[in-house]
Amino acid sequence: MTSQEQPATLGRGDAGSTKAAAHFVFVPLNEQGHLIPAVDTALLLATHGALCTIVAPPSTAARVRHTVDAARHSGLPVRLVEFPLDYAAAGLPEGADHADRIEPRYMMSYYRAVALLRAPIERYLRARAPYPTCVVSDFFNPWTTELAAGLGVPRLSFFCMCAFSILCQHNLERFHAFAGVEDSNEPVVVPGLETRRVVVTRAQAPGFLRGIPIPEWEALADYIERARAEADGVIFNTFLELEPEYAAGYAAARGMKVWTVGPVSLYHQQAGAAATLASRGKGNNDTPAVDAAGCLRWLDGRDPGSVLYVSFGSIVQPEPKQVVELGLGLEASGHPFVWVVRNAGGYDEAVRAFLDELEARVAGRGLIVRGWAPQAVILSHAAAGGFVTHCGWNSMLEAIVAGLPVVTWPHFADQFLNEKMAVEVLGIGVSVGVKEPLIYQAVKKEIVVGRDVVEAAVRSVMGGGEEAERRRRRVRALAAKARAAVQEGGSSHANLLDLVKRFEPRDN
Repeated sequence: MTSQEQPATLGRGDAGSTKAAAHFVFVPLNEQGHLIPAVDTALLLATHGALCTIVAPPSTAARVRHTVDAARHSGLPVRLVEFPLDYAAAGLPEGADHADRIEPRYMMSYYRAVALLRAPIERYLRARAPYPTCVVSDFFNPWTTELAAGLGVPRLSFFCMCAFSILCQHNLERFHAFAGVEDSNEPVVVPGLETRRVVVTRAQAPGFLRGIPIPEWEALADYIERARAEADGVIFNTFLELEPEYAAGYAAARGMKVWTVGPVSLYHQQAGAAATLASRGKGNNDTPAVDAAGCLRWLDGRDPGSVLYVSFGSIVQPEPKQVVELGLGLEASGHPFVWVVRNAGGYDEAVRAFLDELEARVAGRGLIVRGWAPQAVILSHAAAGGFVTHCGWNSMLEAIVAGLPVVTWPHFADQFLNEKMAVEVLGIGVSVGVKEPLIYQAVKKEIVVGRDVVEAAVRSVMGGGEEAERRRRRVRALAAKARAAVQEGGSSHANLLDLVKRFEPRDN
């Protein structure tokens, strides 16, 4: 176990105060889409005077150490504490502790190994002052119910997803919307939404870990649901002005307090934190294919709003045929683009040769990044004009913050509901038309979005015309609201202050 100790009674801007602070213990999930916003939330709470302790296995801690170190050096009361996994006790191969790279057959062993950290974490927290006042746990860590109970403190569920998708999924399960529906692609109406008709299929919204014919997964899904129902409140990485109806709807459905605190990525655009923006989302083994400075130099030579950014996140790896069709569609669109191809070296020789040939043909107009890229920096550049995305919520929020319309290309999990949020609710996106999961399929099938569909979607988002202009106006208005939400007087700023005040030690 290693730790970074930090005085716990003062936060930035409150020198001279002797009042004991709220002490939040964050228990994030290793996967980047969950981990990054959880850590950002901890840092935002720390800017308002709370002590935040982030506990994690070494592989998880390594992903965020740079960000946490930068925050500590700026004077924030935040610390990162590592707890090694007991591989043998959990039946996990030695060193297999990266949740987004573990073989599927070892995933349950990984979750067991993480759950075994409860006792050492509790011992650590009991042995050091100040005593915790609240546990903030990723909803995927249901074992933290026992951790919080052992410490005798409240526990809040942290969601890296939007309230709309969580409420839709909750209502589908609560009202048994798929009961009697045999075809997983048969559309049903999401019940319990007062002002909007939303239609989904079971394939698009099966529920967390549902639909996997493995008893262990079903048992874990039930455990997660019990933990969610027993939480003392919920923290969402969203902002109230984006989805007031759905945040209120989830609070009412669960009968618990909801705090919207996002977009938490804006922490990095505050004074003194911007240096970490370029590395946000960079994993342990992610060697930058092009650094932030290189991206900026390339973008500096492009017209404002002219460049399309294309990325499918840290998990999705398109099939070889899809890589070719996507590349040809981008080429045919005629628009400048930055295309991030993760693990490009993992493709066969034919795909690698195609990428080389395409790069030569679009030289000066297209930049193909083979590996990790500084997404937030690219999206925030004046040359960026649109985003082809897998619809992960972090990416969706980053697009909104940057004021960019999106081409939606969901692959699995909450991404189909996030697409509906962008296209149907907010009116800021154009869909490529994918109707069922592209990965983690129960029955493997080939689904390829053709080059002509890609070209049409890109032209629709990046081109002129009244509808394209309306999308741009809508998302720019949302960007302004997002920034206002985290500033003094904004809804997210007020919710952060409320959290800090509400979870101060009771004897103060």
